[in-house]
Amino acid sequence: MKRVFALMMSLVMCAGLAACGSSETASSDDTASVYYLNFKPEQDAQWQELAKVYEEETGVPVTVVTAASGDYETTLMAEMGKSDAPTLFQVNGPVGLKNWADYCYDLTGTDVLSQLTSDAYALKNEDGSVAGIAYVIESYGIITNKTLLEKAGYSVEDITSFETLKAVAEDITARKDELGFAAFSSAGMDGSSDWRFKTHLANLPIYFEYQADGIGATDAIKGTYLDNYRAMWDLYINNSTCAPSELSAKTGDDSRNEFLAGKAVFFQNGSWEYGNLVGEGKFTDDDLVMIPIYFGVGDEANQGLCTGTENYWCVNNTASEADIQATLDFMNWCVTSEVGTTAMCGGEGAMPSGEAGMGFVIPFKGALESSNLFVKQDAAMTAAGKTPVSWNFPTMPSEEWKNGVGSALTAYAADQTDDNWAAVVSAFVDGWATEYQLANS
Repeated sequence: MKRVFALMMSLVMCAGLAACGSSETASSDDTASVYYLNFKPEQDAQWQELAKVYEEETGVPVTVVTAASGDYETTLMAEMGKSDAPTLFQVNGPVGLKNWADYCYDLTGTDVLSQLTSDAYALKNEDGSVAGIAYVIESYGIITNKTLLEKAGYSVEDITSFETLKAVAEDITARKDELGFAAFSSAGMDGSSDWRFKTHLANLPIYFEYQADGIGATDAIKGTYLDNYRAMWDLYINNSTCAPSELSAKTGDDSRNEFLAGKAVFFQNGSWEYGNLVGEGKFTDDDLVMIPIYFGVGDEANQGLCTGTENYWCVNNTASEADIQATLDFMNWCVTSEVGTTAMCGGEGAMPSGEAGMGFVIPFKGALESSNLFVKQDAAMTAAGKTPVSWNFPTMPSEEWKNGVGSALTAYAADQTDDNWAAVVSAFVDGWATEYQLANS
């Protein structure tokens, strides 16, 4: 796998240098600079503003380039082939690190590492060196419009399990024309949206299998809870704003905009969406709540939100010493300065411009209490004894595995036969074994 990756990188570098000559982030030999390849499109505006503020304060140029949703790995490979490659990039955890470990500067002893509240947030190589640092802890579930739910005759307290969620959703569907809204926003399978289902929803059957088997990773997933996965997917696609056959072309923006327009009660997404949903002309905190993705397994009444991280900062060890130090300084400023921590942790009005902040929970000593409603709800659930669902999708064997599951889900949505679901099961189980072997050969 490493030999294949090295060859791919070699080809990409040659093509990139020949075609581009230089990147848009070129820096002069005598000026240290930072180039951050950002993973999160929903926070692009905040990172652009923060980079500008930092440059004005320190004189160090910071360029932020944001990869399109679902295209980060492809973009990273292309950008790493340029003469001025990213100095700051990210991986999603141990599996993602395998491709990029040779490019990760050892962060042991750095100031930014010392700011972590727990060693658990440091991503380490087998030799104990620190390859990455988690910079945000997030939660996802089913974002719910309480106002519409009440118009349909229900409250959040009525939903405590998959069966009660199913009953509410199907009743709303039966009265869709009368109510003027659907149960779920579109489960779009365009590249800007499919990660919500081939990755985030797919986390649930993996989580429950790992819990049942007492493991944290596997070379061969069994698919014990794929019937539950099918039931949840059926619920989403058959109680939606659009016909299941239309999902292949529906985007993440479509789904969000349907929810914002009051066309759906439920919207599977995460705490990172808070800034897009709350603000002038949008929802207030009183309108919204995030509920767990009830899966019909175990003690559902005590299930919490899906909480964890797949966002680890890594510093490019092929950058110049000056650029590496500039990047480390920028990272440390983001998590220790008043401007940086306010931007990262704050909500409405938290940016220097007065725009909404990122609303993150950051695992650093200088973290501020988040104003993000969904973050607060996650904390309240955990305090009440509900068990968060851990993020196990960083153990998925490859991006190709996710794509195989996504394609199969899309085909099944268009024609919901047992044979087409068998193809989903094959992509999930057989595809896992195949991709794991390829990645570890």
